[in-house]
Amino acid sequence: MSDQNQDKKPLALPSAENATKIDGSQSSNTVKLDHLGPIIVNTDGTLSRVSNWQSMTEAERERTLRVLGKRNMLRQEKMKEEEESTQ
Repeated sequence: MSDQNQDKKPLALPSAENATKIDGSQSSNTVKLDHLGPIIVNTDGTLSRVSNWQSMTEAERERTLRVLGKRNMLRQEKMKEEEESTQ
């Protein structure tokens, strides 16, 4: 493992104080995690979330979603192209 990866701290999750129990025994159950914020596709293909999503204003959230949507799509396309070129 590189020094850069060792320095990264694990991503924080919200407190479990207000946790909701989920019955995952049925495949028709769905779970929304919108309150955690959008998923970020990192340049190395890993996924993360916006850490300060809860404290953002509605305008900031809208801008973030717009920017991340475009950036995530570009990163996914680039990774797909790289994968196809190595085959």
